[in-house]
Amino acid sequence: MTDKVYLIGFMACGKSTVARALADRLHWRAEDVDDLIEAREHRTVAEIFARQGEPYFRAVEREMLALVQPLRHVVVATGGGTFVDPENRQRMLRDGLVVWLDVPLEDLIPRIPLDGRRPLAATRAQLERLYAARVEHYRLAHVRLAVPGTVPAGVVVDHIVDAVTRGSALLGPPAVDP
Repeated sequence: MTDKVYLIGFMACGKSTVARALADRLHWRAEDVDDLIEAREHRTVAEIFARQGEPYFRAVEREMLALVQPLRHVVVATGGGTFVDPENRQRMLRDGLVVWLDVPLEDLIPRIPLDGRRPLAATRAQLERLYAARVEHYRLAHVRLAVPGTVPAGVVVDHIVDAVTRGSALLGPPAVDP
């Protein structure tokens, strides 16, 4: 059985909410990479992007991912772009069970404010391009959970717990529907 789960997926797909619920269910710890970044930098992700740019943010993101790597019995909610970085992706795939919360873009759009709080979400066209580019990377996860926008977090957690208990059988192959 695995002792770490990384949640990946597009912005607003529910990674943080599911991470907390899954950690509670497993009696593990939950960590959120974006929260760790904001705590270290003493500003929001949007402020970091605005003041120092995406390359700086991605460097800090890699550092925070390295910080959580030694932890065991933990569920890690990553940022929407964390898994796109090849170094991050390899680190995560070797270290734990990577679960892609695959929510259709049409279900995500109402959840994503186009008001600057999400630095890479200025327009719908930009979101569509970013989503298409990231999905290619997300497909490399160990497990893909198709999550329509109306599925409660508890149901998603049930599926992940099943994947965790099946553990080692899921650590090698590419993404599959449970």
